[in-house]
Amino acid sequence: MNLKEYIELLDKSGELIRIKAPVSTHLEIAELTDRQCKQPHGGKALLFEGAGLPFPVATNLMGSSHRMAMALGVSRLDDITARIDGLFDKAMSPKSSFADKLKMLPLLKEAACWMPRRTKGRGRCQKRVYMGDDVDLSMLPVPQWAPHDGGAFITLPLVHTIDADNGSRNTGMYRMQIMGKDTTGMHWHLHKTGARHYEQYRRRGERMPVTVTIGGDPACIYAATAPLPDGVDEYMLAGFLRHRPVRMVKSLTNDIWIPADSDFVIEGYVDPAEDKVVEGPFGDHTGFYSLEDLYPIFHVTCMTCRDDAVYPATLVGVPPMEDRYIAEATERIFLSPIRHVAQPDVVDMYMPPEGVAHNIALFDITDRYAGAAFKVASSMWGAGQMMFNKFMVLTSGPGGRLSDGPLVGRALAGVDPQSDLMVCRGPLDVLDHSSSTFAFGSKMAVDATAPKADSRPPFAMPADDGGCDGEVTDLDDRLLRQGWPAVAAHMSHEADFADVCRRLASSTTWGGVRAVLLFDRGVSLSDNGIMLWTAASNVDPGRDMSVCGGVCFFDCRAKVGGINGFGRRWPNIVAMDDDTIASIDRRWSELMPAHPFIPSPSHRYRDMILPFGAGSNEDDE
Repeated sequence: MNLKEYIELLDKSGELIRIKAPVSTHLEIAELTDRQCKQPHGGKALLFEGAGLPFPVATNLMGSSHRMAMALGVSRLDDITARIDGLFDKAMSPKSSFADKLKMLPLLKEAACWMPRRTKGRGRCQKRVYMGDDVDLSMLPVPQWAPHDGGAFITLPLVHTIDADNGSRNTGMYRMQIMGKDTTGMHWHLHKTGARHYEQYRRRGERMPVTVTIGGDPACIYAATAPLPDGVDEYMLAGFLRHRPVRMVKSLTNDIWIPADSDFVIEGYVDPAEDKVVEGPFGDHTGFYSLEDLYPIFHVTCMTCRDDAVYPATLVGVPPMEDRYIAEATERIFLSPIRHVAQPDVVDMYMPPEGVAHNIALFDITDRYAGAAFKVASSMWGAGQMMFNKFMVLTSGPGGRLSDGPLVGRALAGVDPQSDLMVCRGPLDVLDHSSSTFAFGSKMAVDATAPKADSRPPFAMPADDGGCDGEVTDLDDRLLRQGWPAVAAHMSHEADFADVCRRLASSTTWGGVRAVLLFDRGVSLSDNGIMLWTAASNVDPGRDMSVCGGVCFFDCRAKVGGINGFGRRWPNIVAMDDDTIASIDRRWSELMPAHPFIPSPSHRYRDMILPFGAGSNEDDE
């Protein structure tokens, strides 16, 4: 299935809105997409076909559980889990006889069909060819996504690189900022395979060939995001999902093979001998801007495309967004390998959207002995991209899916902060802005496997917010009344966190409260999603958590101004500017006829935006 066929399938299924009116790639596509992404169950996919665009632009294509399943050719994502479980059961069952071994032959035949297949000649992705002076990236309708972005960014690129030592191919998804008519940034993080390949070519003193594809089979797009082990071909995963091999053709100017059904191909090189360039800022999937940094520059030498090409793109930002459902597919697809190979004590896993993939992970495990939860946590932190996880909660048989909040709340109610927490240090995602050291900081595991009885008196709301002289206000027990063992409050930006914790702990009967969340005054204490996202994003548990009187206090404030000794630049929240919001509001009936008006999601967190652009400067710290 190519991209055009998938879009037609979405259209027939009522999952697509076609926008015929002219829309600007400067922020307007982003604002309309954001309004859909944050609708219940992910809203609809959008296809922008209006005048002024060199090619149609498609967004939010996989932005719901249903569309994600459609993209991968199943009725529901759990069907893939069941299929992988079945394969593991067959492969790992004892083979006591020759007849049992013969039964493995169909499985081996099936596995052989997953491998990508090279074909001669050109693919559909190479119908139109642009080389030399004809190369011009402005032919692509690349949007600018957020007001303080450094420019327009390609957000769904499949970046193909070759291991210089063994010749194996890697396909990763690294954003690309348009720098000129034939140059882009290449934003591969230091932990990623593309960056490792770059270092190989740098040591050799050689240019690094790179071929980027955009579009094509949605299964290939997904595979480029999957956390596969280094050296495992992403197109083998796509072949497994499709039950047939991905057909590959050779790039015209690089010795790199690519999917024949891609919509666009961008070929060129990265020269490690060149100075890196300033890339960013970019409104990232964390919901905050990733700030300017130095990255390699990609030189484009050839561009090709299909005759009927569609430009696909994804918008990221404050959750929930499309990447929530891509992460959901990853949960379901990789649960079986985790259970059968990496950690057999794992029963289920769930990554809440507020955790933006790496900040929060919930695991249901078999609790067979003391310390099992911490053993699983340590194992998972050593497993591939799970090393970026910051908060891990481990339960045992909660009685339902981990996505059921009240079940998790009841499990957390039995946690003893003195004995059931493990805080350690390790690698963090490059985009984690809370750590005092770039890409390195603390992480916390919570053992919620064995509920304990609480003999303390019940929580009593203090009349004066804990005697903190106005530094703590609006103490709210709504979370506690909803079944979560937590309360929230606002804390002034000037307050000393350690001092506030001591005073609150000694002046209040906390009862069943296990956590007190302290936020800046712009954070709504009636919005659970915003509070969870803010806390998971802004807290480094080794620095911003204090256990006093049997209660965990978390400093969830922005750390601008050196709070708790923080010394790095602090990023701003990604929100749309007022002019673009007003323009879309005014043109709604023209852009979305017959569709009910949707207000801008940026209004939800407008009071949290800090008074600077993408990030704080030295004068703010």
